Amino acid sequence: MTTKDYAARISQLIQEHQAEIGAEWIAQLEALIVRGTSSSKEQLRSHCQQFLAAFAIAARAGELDNIDHRSWDEVRDLLAEISSTRAKSGSTPSETATFVFSLKQVLFGRLRAGFDGDAEAIASTSWTISTLLDKLGLYTIEVFQKTKDQIIVRQQQELLELSTPVVKLWNGILALPLIGTLDSARTQVVMENILQKIVDTGAIIAIIDITGVPTVDTLVAQHLMKTIAAARLMGADCIISGIRPQIAQTIVHLGVNLEDVITKATLADAFLVALERTGTSVVAKA
Repeated sequence: MTTKDYAARISQLIQEHQAEIGAEWIAQLEALIVRGTSSSKEQLRSHCQQFLAAFAIAARAGELDNIDHRSWDEVRDLLAEISSTRAKSGSTPSETATFVFSLKQVLFGRLRAGFDGDAEAIASTSWTISTLLDKLGLYTIEVFQKTKDQIIVRQQQELLELSTPVVKLWNGILALPLIGTLDSARTQVVMENILQKIVDTGAIIAIIDITGVPTVDTLVAQHLMKTIAAARLMGADCIISGIRPQIAQTIVHLGVNLEDVITKATLADAFLVALERTGTSVVAKA
């Protein structure tokens, strides 16, 4: 028998005994689910049935050694959907790959029964199926990891957004409290946030508070100056607050020129200056 003959026979066996194969496979997988809810088990059954049907159709094309062939498009798409869903729900890569690998034992048993007495056919088809399912299992891990990476990148972006809030303190006055280290990626987010807020509110003063910035080096200073320059282009002056003695000494040693930038030790001091610059006076009640 040729490879295509074996493929056709494998496809036929799966289609003829799809219900029995599916039942055995689902039973194996459900036994591995320690805390599976009824909804997760129902979803598992649906995935198994869809995969078996798509697998049988793809196998009929005879391309059992090339899962990138167009005949496997539906199978890959289904596995990609399953892997992405599991990555988002907190499953592990091994749990996701087990979905495919666990089908081996069931199919091997069906192949032995289907090729009764033909040792060569059993050996050949078993090896072919094993290699094929290995490739599909590895494919699920690749998609799983890619989805995880995308989730991590998105979460990092969200954390950057959360760590750079722009607050409206008064009419025309914004405050940007920075916590942690400033790097190029974060500076870009800071710049975008403050510029957008200036446009939205029409602010003319932006206070950049660096009380929570542990150290200021040449790179951090450059990032601050870029942000200040961008804000000025939008018509807003900047005040830097949170200049501690250690940071003041560092800035002097680095030779960073902040002569044309108002700096204050605390956010409160900067806010008072901002109020004066906007023509607002604060009167204490007697």
